[in-house]
Amino acid sequence: MKLPSSIKNWISITGAILAVFNLATILSLIVLNSLFNFGGAYIGLFIYMALPAFMITGLIMIPIGMKIYHKRAKEEEDAGEVRNWPVLNFNNPATRNASVIFIFGTVFLLIISSVGSYEAFHYTESVEFCGKLCHQVMEPEFVTYHGSSHERVACVECHVGAGATWYVKSKLSGLYQVYSVLAHKFPTPIPTPIANLRPARETCEKCHWPEKFYDRKMKDEHSFLADESNTEEIVQLQMKTSSKMTAEGLEKGIHQHINADVRIEYKTTSPNRQVIPWVKYTNLKTGEAEVFTDSENLLSQAKLDSLETRVMDCLDCHNRPSHNYKTPQNFIDKLMSEGKISKTLPGIKQVSMSVLYPEYSTKDSAFAAIKSKVTEFYQSGYPDLMTSRKSEIDNAIVEIQNGYGNNIFPYMKSSWKSYPNNIGHMEFDGCFRCHNDRHATEKGKVISRDCNLCHNIVAQGTPGNMEYSKSFEPLEFKHPVDIDEAWRTELCSSCHSQLY
Repeated sequence: MKLPSSIKNWISITGAILAVFNLATILSLIVLNSLFNFGGAYIGLFIYMALPAFMITGLIMIPIGMKIYHKRAKEEEDAGEVRNWPVLNFNNPATRNASVIFIFGTVFLLIISSVGSYEAFHYTESVEFCGKLCHQVMEPEFVTYHGSSHERVACVECHVGAGATWYVKSKLSGLYQVYSVLAHKFPTPIPTPIANLRPARETCEKCHWPEKFYDRKMKDEHSFLADESNTEEIVQLQMKTSSKMTAEGLEKGIHQHINADVRIEYKTTSPNRQVIPWVKYTNLKTGEAEVFTDSENLLSQAKLDSLETRVMDCLDCHNRPSHNYKTPQNFIDKLMSEGKISKTLPGIKQVSMSVLYPEYSTKDSAFAAIKSKVTEFYQSGYPDLMTSRKSEIDNAIVEIQNGYGNNIFPYMKSSWKSYPNNIGHMEFDGCFRCHNDRHATEKGKVISRDCNLCHNIVAQGTPGNMEYSKSFEPLEFKHPVDIDEAWRTELCSSCHSQLY
């Protein structure tokens, strides 16, 4: 098959080589990735995004080179003659052959590019793309996501949702994020809440919705004191997620906050929404409204008017649904209750806390410190155990390191200290941001901090010495450590956020 002489130029030849080489590379990588899982996390980025761009560039170079060559040749041949359009003579076999090859080659490459674009779309929507492309920056979110109850829900389901508008917004935002990573302009830690996050009613409520009845749940909490015997404390709670009819009338539950007949609004003075000086409750059926202000954080009307008024939704409480950075006492308690760390090792809770709370510059230095300090603790205090129970101590060291690695990320300065969890009220104010007996109306009505509003204690105590409630009456909380009556007046977070 004879090709026109105009293709014999370096621009067209380079373009042809570039297009053919990248097409061959794409096909080869697809085969290798499909059969042998070659390429790891980043292969999709090359197959569906980078290589097709080079292939199309090469394809465009072919006619550009031919046009430049043809123009120069004609100028030399027909001096002084101007031709507005090139003449295509399909009676010439060379022209026919070149046209057929170019048309079919273009169609074939466009089909391949279309498939690639489709795959690129799906790849950019994948968890792998979101979590591993910018490995160090997104590592905290990627790791905590895989430890959450939403592990099988793709990132884009919550962060983007359905529809072209938010998809385009997310990609435009993503361009700046790529720039921030390349230029090292990203903040550490990444601040939350995300200002431009799609409303929960358009994402979360596709699976969870306020109209659905959520029955009351039982919650079993196991914790261990930082003493020599790791004293185990158990609290069983009935969580009042739903409302309930009683002889006294309707007993409202936790999800009353998002009742369709109610609107709760608030203003906050802190970027992470932890300080709430103003709350407004509106009964949408009657139109009755009540405004509650914090007596310990009074603001002028001018200041209140300058603050954004936010309507409360799911994410005001469930603010860490997929990226929860657990506190050291919580993930160590969980590891001990699951038997991954032996609770019979003397002082294991104490030494775990002492080694997990200090700041470390890198994960490697943290792992080294954990191994060194735990080993030193048992060598100096319980030398016999280093022989008789060495395997349990070594296993405890590995599990403490894993707990650290899954919840604390020095490079990004990401940990529970940076990301408060508003579910509950132990290590963070959470519910007590509003339910603190300080928010009151002008008539003196307060937002109560009564624990029984949200849950009933049905059992508490140590194994073998449990106290159980009778009938439907909740137990009164008994603090595991004698702090007199301080737990009644002080917020739990005032102690539990600064244990060590």
